[in-house]
Amino acid sequence: MVEVLRARHYSRRMEEAYVHWIRRFLAFHQGRHPRELAEGGVNRFLTHLAMQENVAASPQNQALAGLLFLYEHVLEQPLNRVRDGKGQKDRVTMLPNAVHQPLRDQLRAVHQQHEADLKLGLGRAPLPDALARKCPNADREWAWQWVFPASSHYLDPRTGIRRRHHLHESVIQRAVHEAVRRAGLAKAAGSHTFRHSFATHLLEDGYDIRTVQELLGRKDVKTTMVYTHVLNRGGLGAHSPLDRLRKPIPVETGGLRPVGIRSGRYLGSGAEVVNRQ
Repeated sequence: MVEVLRARHYSRRMEEAYVHWIRRFLAFHQGRHPRELAEGGVNRFLTHLAMQENVAASPQNQALAGLLFLYEHVLEQPLNRVRDGKGQKDRVTMLPNAVHQPLRDQLRAVHQQHEADLKLGLGRAPLPDALARKCPNADREWAWQWVFPASSHYLDPRTGIRRRHHLHESVIQRAVHEAVRRAGLAKAAGSHTFRHSFATHLLEDGYDIRTVQELLGRKDVKTTMVYTHVLNRGGLGAHSPLDRLRKPIPVETGGLRPVGIRSGRYLGSGAEVVNRQ
């Protein structure tokens, strides 16, 4: 970590800060190798800093920056979709019509569960520290509960209050793994595969590359261009006008009469097409 930081001419102060947070990260995960942790381990660590240790936003961002540097430049294993990333930027996308009713059903069931928890003296969700001080009863309100809560409670060691956390990502990972197994897919697939499928299908439906870039939450369109290669299209996602024709065209000459093979010129319908390659 230090060698790579110095090779990139980071200041000694930044080096010390990044190494400090990496050590905290490793201690939190009891010495497990970072390659085994990836996005889930980073999210759990940042959540711990915010909720249990009440670390302010600025050092949280510094911790995240150090971890991103570790994974991208030292381990060469860049992280995907990290919540509340640097600059407090989240990705925003559409909500499909197909999930409107299932989501309403989920909210109704969770609301009933929350009412039952309240009757048992539970039903308290974790809140940011400043809000918890200003509004001490807000953690019992329905608006602050998780949309997908965990099936059990946990004891907050800082406050001694029993709370529900959100559904753990491993539950989703196991469900996706089982679905992949039952579908008989030969290639490895996980939760992140849906993100790639989302982008690919949008381009297949004719959406422009900038729209896909925005929905993916990427700053640079170059990182989105990879999906055009999957579709065997150019960067603009353009289709050939020949694809609009109903009658298939012979493969040999494309329906055009060759005029000069060496020059690459063809004649058809009174028009001349020049192959500039």
